[in-house]
Amino acid sequence: MHLRLGQSVFSLLLLFSVNSTFANEITGSSRNEVYQTTLVQQGLKLPWAFEFIDPETMIFTERAGRIGLYSRSRSDVRYLTGVPKVYFDGQGGLLDIKPSPEFKQEPWVYVTYSALPLQTVQQNDNQPVTVLARFKLAGNSYDHYRIEDWQVLIETRSATSRDYHFGSRIAFDPGRYVYFSVGDRGERPNGQNRKTHAGSILRVTFTGKPSRHNPFFNAGNDALPEIWSFGYRNPQGLAYDPGRKRLWAIEHGPRGGDELNVIEPGNNYGWPEVSQGKEYWGSIRVGEEHKAGMVDPVRVYIPSIAPSSLLLYSGEAFPQWQGDLFAGALVKQHLNHIHLNEKGVIVGETRMLDSLNERIRDVSQSPEGLLYLATDSGKLYRISPLPGSSDEEP
Repeated sequence: MHLRLGQSVFSLLLLFSVNSTFANEITGSSRNEVYQTTLVQQGLKLPWAFEFIDPETMIFTERAGRIGLYSRSRSDVRYLTGVPKVYFDGQGGLLDIKPSPEFKQEPWVYVTYSALPLQTVQQNDNQPVTVLARFKLAGNSYDHYRIEDWQVLIETRSATSRDYHFGSRIAFDPGRYVYFSVGDRGERPNGQNRKTHAGSILRVTFTGKPSRHNPFFNAGNDALPEIWSFGYRNPQGLAYDPGRKRLWAIEHGPRGGDELNVIEPGNNYGWPEVSQGKEYWGSIRVGEEHKAGMVDPVRVYIPSIAPSSLLLYSGEAFPQWQGDLFAGALVKQHLNHIHLNEKGVIVGETRMLDSLNERIRDVSQSPEGLLYLATDSGKLYRISPLPGSSDEEP
């Protein structure tokens, strides 16, 4: 059985319509929207995730273990105290950050990171795991925000001796559930092992408890109850579409074979038994191309782009982009704009900003619909409409 949604049998239109203007600004167009990209901040240390907490302030993580704030009006950065020690080695560290959808009512902020487990049930306390935690962001402005009441919600059962494939991204749905991804932790069999959280996307309540409606909640010893879906190598992008009630995930394949998937409860996405990629050490493919009972990806990237994040655009600044997906790319060093039609099927793609020559780590949306990009080199860019221009014919 091959399960497909909009399998990419069409010919993708890749538009490279970007022209450098000067060092800190780039202009271009994508799907009938003309934009300008401006450097707004630099000097950050391995930024991993940015999110708006009010119209003027973004909260962000640096992988070495710092949480900071960026003020748009001041072009200023300050760092918060009260962050616990993270496991900062290899690909590990402080990873994703997302304010709760109910942040205005109760200011919880959710984070994922790698750490040595405090609770060592069935785990080696010298081996790192992916952690989901939350804290309250007290205060009401850039100068006064502070961390209070840090709560570890889940220390995932994902310990291995490897220091890579931690995941991890966070998404929320309107039912007050939290999704977060955990990579296979460098052990391929974990992708098919439901007794570990590694190689899975998990769904829990706001307080970190498994939902009784999760597909394996009553599986007993055969599967962990937090698992929503499994069969992943290293998903580093999650985006929930509330209009279509659909969870998207994008993940790193091996050498080739990066995947974009629509996530359904209980589904097996194949890794490592199914993959479009090859071994790093040769031309031998990893697994089969298809296998009964495993879900085929919506889109496969060969060669790899190394997708690092995923955003569903819902803003007003670029009306033609509403409902589309954006993914940062590390290896190919561009912003991937994935065009969707009204049914949510992929109909095209644009590779934006390849002339930046930057590993794009995260993409986020401002309240008015501008896009912000964080790069591994420590820069923050803003994408805004180019004043006085249009792609429409006169």
